[in-house]
Amino acid sequence: MTKTLSADHPAIPERKVGVLLINLGTPDDSTPKAVRTYLAEFLSDRRVIEIPPLVWQPILRGFVLTTRPKKSAHAYQQVWTKEGSPLAAITRAQAEALKDALGPGVIVDWAMRYGRPAIGDRLQALKDAGCERILLAPLYPQYCAATTATANDHAFRTLMTMRWQPAVRTLPAYHDDPRYIVALKEAVEAQLADLDFAPDALIASFHGMPERTLHLGDPYHCHCQKTGRLLSEALGREVMVTFQSRFGRAKWLEPYTDKVLERLPGEGVKKVAILAPGFSADCLETLEELAIRGKEQFLSAGGEAFAYLPCLNATQTGVDMLRAILGTELEGWVSPP
Repeated sequence: MTKTLSADHPAIPERKVGVLLINLGTPDDSTPKAVRTYLAEFLSDRRVIEIPPLVWQPILRGFVLTTRPKKSAHAYQQVWTKEGSPLAAITRAQAEALKDALGPGVIVDWAMRYGRPAIGDRLQALKDAGCERILLAPLYPQYCAATTATANDHAFRTLMTMRWQPAVRTLPAYHDDPRYIVALKEAVEAQLADLDFAPDALIASFHGMPERTLHLGDPYHCHCQKTGRLLSEALGREVMVTFQSRFGRAKWLEPYTDKVLERLPGEGVKKVAILAPGFSADCLETLEELAIRGKEQFLSAGGEAFAYLPCLNATQTGVDMLRAILGTELEGWVSPP
């Protein structure tokens, strides 16, 4: 028996399931002002900077935000596209490619932890569209408190404001998922086959973290090392694991990508290919730090050939992998398409 709602009853949309793809974030444009706004939010996150705010905020406001935005803006300008930030454009393309791929009644949306579109706004939009069940999907293969956890934290803060909360699941790390390793293997093999040289070394560069996070119990370092080992086994060749993007004076996870690139030519390694398997989409850290500055560092040190291998991005291989992994987490909520 169907019950008819009274005329003054709030509209109730058809029940749906939501998937929210989440990535790190990006400034709205490549100007120093926009970069400053972005960095202020990013570097104020207690998950990212674990220094007590009373100590850190004067440093951030008095030094970092007065010197770094101009330099970072120049870096962003090197990789900005007509579609804007590469990270935002690619994450949007991933969401669009998954639009009808996860079963009937599933809405796929995307958000950024820092900047726009904001996690809270898109989570509310999914709920307003009738999503009574939502999968939060931070697109970080290797778990880190400064990436995965802070994305979920931000979503949970939005949930705290909701009178009618959706049921929520979170995407776990997939650093050792066979589907992820196979996707990396296929992408790397195809990209290596297109090169006009054979690399002497293959480097997997992951975003760095302060070494203290490892000792405090963050599994990130172990996840990166396992991804590197599994990819090496899949490819049947050595994959060197390094860490990039360190900041400040503290000791970070080693070996450092830039130092390795400067050292290798002196050890007879003249041709290198480098990939960034910890990034689901190409961004400033891959396109500027690795593909541009990394190449300059290697060649200046005596290297002869350098290639950056793009991330999985919204390629068919990458989208198929995401569809499979997300589908596993949606089991019991939706029927397979």
